[in-house]
Amino acid sequence: MLSPRTTLTRSLALLAASSIALVACGDPEQATPSAESSRGPAEQQSATPRLALSYDGGILVLDAKTLDQVADLPLDGFVRLNSAGNGRHVFVSEADGFRVLDAGTWTKAHGDHGHHYTTEPSLTEMRFGGAEPGHVVVHDSRISLFSDGTGQVDIVEPAELLRGNPVATTFTVPQPHHGVAVFRGDGSVVVTRGDENSRSGVAILDKQRNEIARNDECPGVHGEAAAADGRLTFGCENGILIVDGNDIRKVASPDPYGRIGNQAGDHGSPVVLGDYKSDEDADLERPTRFSLTDTRTGDLRLVDLGTSYSFRSLERGPGGSAVILGTDGALHVFDARSGNRTARIPAIGEWAEPDEWQSPMPNVVVQDRIAYVSEPVSRKIVAIDLESGEKVAESTLPRETVELVAVTG
Repeated sequence: MLSPRTTLTRSLALLAASSIALVACGDPEQATPSAESSRGPAEQQSATPRLALSYDGGILVLDAKTLDQVADLPLDGFVRLNSAGNGRHVFVSEADGFRVLDAGTWTKAHGDHGHHYTTEPSLTEMRFGGAEPGHVVVHDSRISLFSDGTGQVDIVEPAELLRGNPVATTFTVPQPHHGVAVFRGDGSVVVTRGDENSRSGVAILDKQRNEIARNDECPGVHGEAAAADGRLTFGCENGILIVDGNDIRKVASPDPYGRIGNQAGDHGSPVVLGDYKSDEDADLERPTRFSLTDTRTGDLRLVDLGTSYSFRSLERGPGGSAVILGTDGALHVFDARSGNRTARIPAIGEWAEPDEWQSPMPNVVVQDRIAYVSEPVSRKIVAIDLESGEKVAESTLPRETVELVAVTG
């Protein structure tokens, strides 16, 4: 099963601050590429975080504090979502590329304080990429968009989206495949290697997009995460790759087949959280162990969760903690360095991962210590404070939702 989920899109806070500063001199009307909004921006007392949830046929937008519905935007087909990392926008995967959703919330810096605005969410006319849009990665103040059907990589500045400018620098990998690209602050890009039949590893490209390093010891390469000190990881069917500068290190799984296909990183933590599957012949393995990889030492630890989980279950919480939504309906919180469980917080009812990854299933997203958990069968969404363990909001949704992302406002 190939998951569209990418984990670096959840590293929002660092980019939000820099992006807001770049539009500080602009008028709030000019900083709004939502031409379809029927009314102008309204100033708010504080930042207004929002949530976007996809369903079969559209996108719901909610107020993240109250979980009240703000908008229901119809859209044909199966809808996938990825945060743009600028506090305001979301990339929507359509058949022929990525379209930009304006969540209608942002902050304009003004000296030592900010002015906060909201407007109606809207699907903008800003588009990127090509056929079969795949992974979106936010890293080092850039967004990397990978189009699986063409092998095209688009590098976008989050601040340009705030200005309403659909501009990108692009290049194409040698063979289209289900891949991923990660831009780094020195101008280099780490990209997966493969074709439509198989994937073997990653390569590092310099500013001119010439290859300077590669590693092909990563069969089925999938998923990526960022850790402290600029290190990156990429999952393999038999371990994980750690990219540190221009060095690429393979860390083997303890099992002959030990797939780490999805990861969640935290820029303040050297440890990357990953899933872990060990049954190569399973049509759908429901794992009960997860992985913690120290990117400094290469130590790979497996931890027994005590229940199964899905690829949409992995998140990072306060202090770099590892947060996993189990099929027992609880949020399991672990110290990422020690692997010790620090909390088990009931969130939703028991659930089972569906046979098809495109089907509605529970999601978890963490933003500012609040974990948002969607439960499509009951059409519920709850907000839980991970520090107190208290449920702070709950709402019933009009649709069975599939994917969930958050923007800070």
